Amino acid sequence: MEALAFSISSQVIPHLVLTTSRPVIKEEWQVACYHKSLTQNVSLQKSPTHRETTQTNHFFAALCGFINLEMLKVEAQMNHFALKSKLYIKALPSAFNTLRELNPIQFAA
Repeated sequence: MEALAFSISSQVIPHLVLTTSRPVIKEEWQVACYHKSLTQNVSLQKSPTHRETTQTNHFFAALCGFINLEMLKVEAQMNHFALKSKLYIKALPSAFNTLRELNPIQFAA
């Protein structure tokens, strides 16, 4: 009788756990990706606000930024981090050109 109980528990229960936990794990993974993108890509944690109104405004602006990233992700077929790095790569030359224009002193190399 013990062998039968062991056989059922070692074959059936892991199968039940795997089949029922896969959707839960997939859902938890999507929530983790959402949270990671909110914190790292739209700067939700970098809010220097102390009042409730400004915190709410910052949170709303971060959610709007996340929605924009999601629309870009679908259109460009890239993830949030790839979009962010592509944006930085495009913005760096423009930033250096502006810096050269603002800096009248040219250092000789």
